Amino acid sequence: MSPAAAVSGCRKHLFGLVGSMFLIVLFFYQWNTSEERRAERIYQKQEVRKQLLRDTCDRDKAAFPEEKQGWEDLSDRELNNLLVDDDNGFIFCYIPKVACSNWRRVMHVLRRGEPYQDPLSIPQGLVHSIIPLLTSFPRAEMKAKMKHYTKFIFVRDPFVRLISAYRNKFGTVNEPFYQSYARKMMRVYGNRTNLPKTAAEAFSSGLRPSFSNFIQYLVDPTTDKRWYEPHWRQFHRLCHPCAIKYDFVGHQESLEDDAMQLLTLIKLGDTIKFPSFYQNVTTHDFVRGWFRDVPLEDRRTLYNIYQEDFKLFGYSIPEELLNG
Repeated sequence: MSPAAAVSGCRKHLFGLVGSMFLIVLFFYQWNTSEERRAERIYQKQEVRKQLLRDTCDRDKAAFPEEKQGWEDLSDRELNNLLVDDDNGFIFCYIPKVACSNWRRVMHVLRRGEPYQDPLSIPQGLVHSIIPLLTSFPRAEMKAKMKHYTKFIFVRDPFVRLISAYRNKFGTVNEPFYQSYARKMMRVYGNRTNLPKTAAEAFSSGLRPSFSNFIQYLVDPTTDKRWYEPHWRQFHRLCHPCAIKYDFVGHQESLEDDAMQLLTLIKLGDTIKFPSFYQNVTTHDFVRGWFRDVPLEDRRTLYNIYQEDFKLFGYSIPEELLNG
């Protein structure tokens, strides 16, 4: 090869290398810009959610009479869903059937210290074992933690949560819920007599309350709606968002993004990953199918019971269910 050809080849190689480096730099610049824009969108979404809470609480004060004076005037029983992580400085108000088990898994892993395990390695039997409740501390300590710790909550569409609760508690063999609720639902709203003594016997016979029976129980005027079982108790009665100023409001419908942002907020984004295997596959047809046999009057009564949750957390009114 002549010297001129060698020089030409070197130049082509150099230009090719420079070009490749330029493309790599351009790629990472675009990726960083995209990530920054994504982070900004998530941040703005949080601001919108928190502002909606403030506006709704101010506008609908009559709907939350027990919270006018702030969380300090709530009883320990009313604050019983607030879990505390002292090492990482956060308080989580858990709502059953809203990514609750996986956040508990994260808290268990954090309590065990580094190196952090995969949260999914925590077996189901340990998920609901003891994590400190805010109410386990003296009121003075509770006040200090509420002031200085990051407080967060996760919610989901209220009607979709009811479907999930029904499937979980009455779609499988569950002895406590069979004895406490299912037998009554089938007897009072399903007109069934001589019911099996155990959940296993009932399930093997194909006996269980229908979803419509479940809704009938919820809307029954004699049912104590203030102290519903926690799996279907209203969000605002579990977590009191008008009395507690939450720093972060997550939605199960955007769980992956919200969990990542929250972990970053509490400075754990680089050390632990939320087990986000949940996929939101809920559609209007899915919800309509479940409510198909629920009378229109019961649907409207049900919405009135949960309407504050819809309004506080920005969920659309289910017009297709309420208008026939």
